[in-house]
Amino acid sequence: MNIENTKAQMRKGVLEYCILSILKGEDKYASEILGSLKDAKMLVVEGTIYPLLTRLKNAGLLNYRWEESTSGPPRKYYALTETGKVFLKELNITWDELRSAVNLVTNTKNK
Repeated sequence: MNIENTKAQMRKGVLEYCILSILKGEDKYASEILGSLKDAKMLVVEGTIYPLLTRLKNAGLLNYRWEESTSGPPRKYYALTETGKVFLKELNITWDELRSAVNLVTNTKNK
């Protein structure tokens, strides 16, 4: 079994939650979202994030607007919808429960 594959699957499992969390504070365009994920060592590539943003938008959790850029073409800024905000609150609860359960099973504590 390859540890890198397992680590990648674990990251993919929380990617939607991370994207919604990144957008909680302010609207961002895809490159900013990608940068936040990379800063957090999520190791995501553009080919992964764009279909995911589209899926979240189609699910009614995100919307977007186009905004002119002084340094190139217009940028698509993503934002949480009201449904997305409620969904994120539910995911926060679920994440806390899951983290606690995993910590119990693995005998680790939050750091």
